[in-house]
This record gives sequence, structure tokens and C-alpha cells, in this order.
Amino acid sequence: MSDLKNLLDTLVLEPAGPTSYRATSMSEGPGSIVFGGQLLAQVIVAATTAVPEKELKSLHTVFARGASNEAPLDIDVEVLQSGRAFASASISVRQGDRLCVRSTALLHAPDPDLIRYATPKPDVGEPAAAAPRAEGWWELRFVGDVDINDPGLVGPPELDVWSRFPDAPADPVTNQALLAYATDGFLIATAMRPHEGYGQSLAHVSISTTVLSHTLTFHEPVDASSWLLLAHESPYAGRGRSYGRANVFREDGGLVASYVQENMIRDFPKGQAPAPGEKSKT
Repeated sequence: MSDLKNLLDTLVLEPAGPTSYRATSMSEGPGSIVFGGQLLAQVIVAATTAVPEKELKSLHTVFARGASNEAPLDIDVEVLQSGRAFASASISVRQGDRLCVRSTALLHAPDPDLIRYATPKPDVGEPAAAAPRAEGWWELRFVGDVDINDPGLVGPPELDVWSRFPDAPADPVTNQALLAYATDGFLIATAMRPHEGYGQSLAHVSISTTVLSHTLTFHEPVDASSWLLLAHESPYAGRGRSYGRANVFREDGGLVASYVQENMIRDFPKGQAPAPGEKSKT
């Protein structure tokens, strides 16, 4: 089974009530914590399933606790309001009595343009000129040959990543979900870039990191099977936290989405660091 099919299978939600669902997780080894991008993708599917007549506009998510990949996920949607133009919903993801994720979704029926403007795509060259970092079901190319895993590589708190899922289905909700999956993984690394001795490879090993909140706004329909530029910057890091933001552009320059993330980046509390050769489960 391909990893893309594995991911898409997690987006097939089993009805458990009028606006309640049960979901599975990608298999990433026993005891693994569910990747936040998967949870974002599942929340999008749950919200748009509960309010099928609207298109998702934005999603604000707080990650309250880690979720285990060894237990099912229970997703409950409370539709707060649904009118002609807009709807809103609160989405909770639980495992047993543990609240893992709480999201608020804004959905809408788009209107014709009255005004139109979009910030331009940065001049970073074409995807073919960027360094491949992952191939297959999820392709990633890093502008400037940046290696976010190298603790000795220092640069500005900026990171440009080309992303695509070559075999993504044409369904618009699935494409939003796949983009959400892609947005979760790079803003912590962006914040680390100016600091020698720190890199993504040290996360959960000698540095305690996690995503605290994630806000994703869709401006235009998304085609996750085509190259999309995730243009990241982190204006602030300190006090054990970081703040980052990014714009998502089509290859032709169109701005399709934006997102903001707050993170934790700190030393492990005393006595909580993983043993040598192991990784933290949180």
C-alpha cells in the first residue's frame, strides 16, 4: 500500500452520529504520535462533511495533546451557525476521554470579485532548480539546497519549499486536506535556521519541540497534485516559543493559501530527555 493511499484512507471517516466520525491514523511504527498534518487534514474533511453546501475558508487549530497512532480518533463537529454566505463549526478530536485537538472552521459560499489583490510570489526559480528532498507519493524540493536537518547550516529565518502530491485525486476537499498535511512540518525548522547547532534532526532527541496552534486560510481552490511553493518566514523566536507564517503560491504565481503557526522550542524539562538513541514520544 502506498503512503498516499495510507494517508487517503485516514480521510475516509466512519459516521458515528449525525456530525460525529471515527478515523484511523497512518502507521508510523508502534507508539508513534500522530503527525499534526494528518489531524488537520481529517478536521477539514469532518468540517466539510458536516457542512457540505459550503467551502472551507479558514481553520484555526490548537493541539492540546498528542494523539497515539495505536487508537482510533473520535471526531465531533458542532455546527455553530450556517447561513446563506457563511457557516462556522467547532471540531474536537479525542481519544477516549483525552481531548487532543480543538479547531474552529469558517466555511463560505464565495462571492464574485468586488476588489482583487494578492501579494506576488517571491522570485525563487522553478521547482526543477530546487534540491529534491523527497520523491514518490509526496515530492519536496528545497530552494537554495537548504538541509533543515543539518545543525551546522546557518541561514536567515526563511525557508522556501516546493511541494506536490503527484497522484492526488481531483476532489477539492481532498486537495485542501493534502495541502493542510503539507503545511505542518517546516516552520519549526525555519525558526531554527539562524542558530548554529540546532536543526530539525535534533527535534524530540535533544530539543523538545511541538506545534501549539496552526491557522490555515484558503484564498483560492487548491490543486495539491501540482507544484505549490510554501514560502516560510519566522519573525520571532524566544522564551521557548516561535512564531512563523507562510504563503502558498502556484507555480504561475497565484496565491492560494496562507498559514500561521505557534510552536514550542525548548530544552527538555529536567529528567524528561529521551535516552541516547531514542526519541521523545511527545
